[in-house]
Amino acid sequence: MISRPEHSPNNHKLRVLGVDPAVVGAIGYGVIQIDGSRATCMRFGALTLPRRLTFAFRLREIHCLIAGLVEQFQPDAVAVESVFTSLNMRTALKLAEMRGVVLLAAAQAQIPAHSYSPREIKASVTGFGAASKQQIQQMVRSLLDLEVIPEPADASDALAVALCHAHAARSRARLAAVLPLSPARSAVRPAAMSARPSVGRD
Repeated sequence: MISRPEHSPNNHKLRVLGVDPAVVGAIGYGVIQIDGSRATCMRFGALTLPRRLTFAFRLREIHCLIAGLVEQFQPDAVAVESVFTSLNMRTALKLAEMRGVVLLAAAQAQIPAHSYSPREIKASVTGFGAASKQQIQQMVRSLLDLEVIPEPADASDALAVALCHAHAARSRARLAAVLPLSPARSAVRPAAMSARPSVGRD
């Protein structure tokens, strides 16, 4: 199965689905679109499931949610928060399984999926790797030009994940535009050196 390539945010619109999985509480999601330097929010929300449901049922509902969002919005990429290294083993394993169904939904639609750590996301959106929930919400509101702060915080976190990927994709696109020039430049020097006449011993 061949994944479709992501659009370059410098030349095309880039649509990203961000997901903030959670073992306890709501699963946040947010869809943004980048058009040049403008970022627009298309949808955000949070899926809250009753605690009495089995974990397997939660996984199924999360997969259905992401698959439905992917089908509706056709994002160019799915971005998801990675597992916290500070979590206990049991919680980390459950969170990894939740991320697994998100990645599965992306793979089934042949959409590239990317993971970012909480510190990466905070630093990308606020400039500070230890930013608070409130700071993230304020910056998400500002970057997406929203009238109100996105609620709940899980949805705001998901939008932050999507924005983090958009920033990373823009940086990669700029780097890719520069790198092809490097081999050509480095090839000039050996050619010039080989043109020198060799001096032999008498």
